[in-house]
Amino acid sequence: MDASGYVAFEGWRRLATGTLAEVVTAAKPAVDRAREPVLIFDSRSEQVELDFRGSLAAVLARLPSPAVRADRDAEAGDGEPRGRGRPKLGVTAREVTLLPRHWEWLAGQPGGASAALRRLVEAARKANEDRDRLRRGRDVLYRFCSAMAGDAPGFEEASRALFAGDRPRFETHTAAWPPDVRAHALELAAHAFEVP
Repeated sequence: MDASGYVAFEGWRRLATGTLAEVVTAAKPAVDRAREPVLIFDSRSEQVELDFRGSLAAVLARLPSPAVRADRDAEAGDGEPRGRGRPKLGVTAREVTLLPRHWEWLAGQPGGASAALRRLVEAARKANEDRDRLRRGRDVLYRFCSAMAGDAPGFEEASRALFAGDRPRFETHTAAWPPDVRAHALELAAHAFEVP
């Protein structure tokens, strides 16, 4: 599933993947039938809460626009709402608590404390890029598995395998899961485990 993708499940059956409008269109009849719970997930495996009352046209009309979703996703990323226009130098002021020896060291760095901290953060981002990508992938996969297979046989063992980075063991412990849930989990697993 790509970064803008959504997926809908009716019970343990995958109904659709695609844009939010495509997924809602496929999910609406299932919601109206009300046989099984219908869950919709975004690309981060966050559950999407929607108002399905009324006709499909009414439901689609209430969907947030892609621009609104992008703003909401950006806000979720750093916790700060974005104002209009270009941010001043792209800098966000926040409080940092350090020990006195850290402040002394930072004060002696070229460009001062802020420049030194920016250099340190950039170096750490580059050094940990692969590890951070895997961590995000594991978080996405774990959220999905918890929501859809938290009571399934082998869930605890699969979770341990996920966080141990052991894909073969993860696949073994998910073998008894409902086919669509397991198939989606394995698709998400592509971003949660190191490539051999």
